[in-house]
Amino acid sequence: MHYSELKQARAELTGPGGQFEVIEADVLGQRLRVFKNAPPSIREVWLSTIQFAERPYLIYGDERITYGESHTLVNSIAAWLAAQGVKPGDRVAVAMRNFPEWMLIYWACVSTGIAVVGMNAWWTAEEMAYGLSDSAPKVLFLDEERLARLNERPELTGQMKLVGVRIPNAPANITPWSEVIGHGGAMPDVKVDPDSDACIFYTSGTTGFPKGAQLTQRGCVANLMNMMYAGASTALATQRATGVAPPATPPVPVTLITTPLFHVTANNCGAYAATAAGGALVLMYRWDAGEALRLIARERVTGMSGVPVMARELINHPDFSTTDTSSLTALAGGGAQVPPDLVQKIDSQVATARPSTGYGMTETCGIITSISADFFVDKPDSAGPAMPNFEVKCVDDNGKTVAPGAVGELWVKGSSVIKGYINRPEATASSITDGWLHTGDIARLDEDGFIYIVDRKKDMVLRGGENVYCAEVEGVIYRHTAVAECCVFGVPDQRLGEEVGVAVVLKSGTSLTDAELREHCAAIMAKHKIPRYIWFLDEALPRNASGKFLKRELRDRLSGEVATA
Repeated sequence: MHYSELKQARAELTGPGGQFEVIEADVLGQRLRVFKNAPPSIREVWLSTIQFAERPYLIYGDERITYGESHTLVNSIAAWLAAQGVKPGDRVAVAMRNFPEWMLIYWACVSTGIAVVGMNAWWTAEEMAYGLSDSAPKVLFLDEERLARLNERPELTGQMKLVGVRIPNAPANITPWSEVIGHGGAMPDVKVDPDSDACIFYTSGTTGFPKGAQLTQRGCVANLMNMMYAGASTALATQRATGVAPPATPPVPVTLITTPLFHVTANNCGAYAATAAGGALVLMYRWDAGEALRLIARERVTGMSGVPVMARELINHPDFSTTDTSSLTALAGGGAQVPPDLVQKIDSQVATARPSTGYGMTETCGIITSISADFFVDKPDSAGPAMPNFEVKCVDDNGKTVAPGAVGELWVKGSSVIKGYINRPEATASSITDGWLHTGDIARLDEDGFIYIVDRKKDMVLRGGENVYCAEVEGVIYRHTAVAECCVFGVPDQRLGEEVGVAVVLKSGTSLTDAELREHCAAIMAKHKIPRYIWFLDEALPRNASGKFLKRELRDRLSGEVATA
């Protein structure tokens, strides 16, 4: 690819007078890069979508809600919250599956300066208790499953008002959803502080309870600008390189939301981008590749918001070849590194779609990098260049910047970085140094400014003093045609400290032995990286709510078998 064209496109779009002009501003005591033309808050983003009043917005099963209907409902929810005394700066929690109500509540809150607490729908009663105690919301919107868990800890409700969503026979202490949307009224006229909390999203910790990340209004808007910029810069560079202009009127996006809305992949990336463009969101009750294919064909889905393993399952599904996927223009996702083999598979097996990904974190309100189309095919092991509002560097264990091209922990600084973790000043201080967020990812930067995520710092296998990066080993294993899923991790070893282990799920109708897999690996990578321990599992690898593999659970369970052998 012509990286000079991409560099030029980036400079034009972010320079003086550009659509995505970047300037510096004082933000919460830091001098940061910001978008000069960004809306001041999420309120303006949502209010602007009334221009799409007649278009379908939320699709769930047979339910279809237009933008106009959504605005009426959002106004009513916001007015009802104001009538309950919920003010800007207060918090409202949402604990439910990906129902249309999730998005309606979200827009009502963020448009009036109320912070949304995204409760993980997989949480147990004990975890819910922690989240509610930690975030102290004034109102909790919940569905029937979450109500059943909450009933295990009735002392938690306190002064918190409960609203039942899709609960046919709600108890007397639960306000029915019908009362909220029947309240009516206009959107409260409030001025939203750009640096106030937009939402509290909980991140999984390696130990103890999760941390509540404070995503700001400014940060969420900046992430939307980054996503718009990523598409614009790639299109402009591709046009310059090929001479082929993009369509004068781009297709209205129809996004299949496959991961939970209490995470940035679905909410800040998938939902924001489609909403700002007047597109439709197709919601799923739970992930199922076969159902996803049916929805893609029925709703003419243009893109899918999910983690990479979902794109792999889609392509591997027996119905894929007979399903009309011609509406797809982009496929891959974020939330995890896309293995290089999957980039090639998407490009070759999905005729109309180009591979794309965004690398990011909850702590950056969404993406840090983005890469798609020919640039991704050309550099399939890269996460792409950093978005314009970020400064990036790779550092050693002492926080010193490493030499260009060298491997180190990626630190980023910009207006999308969270304010901190609620009630966790120590965790905030250890994660953010002078505005620089420690991503916990081991990375390197190439001469074009593209970032390569080598592995998670804590997931790296240290074998006899040699660093073995799990993502690299997984990438090699995935190149074997029989492998459907794999997850690499460290297994304790008395002599070497750790050995490389892998859990593998094979495609239906295929077979593979330990020796054959090791032979495959030996032809591609160094001997010390080849897994010593291989487990072939008969069922899909365990995942969390966002679709990521539960590596620690696998490691603990399978390593335990080695220890007792």
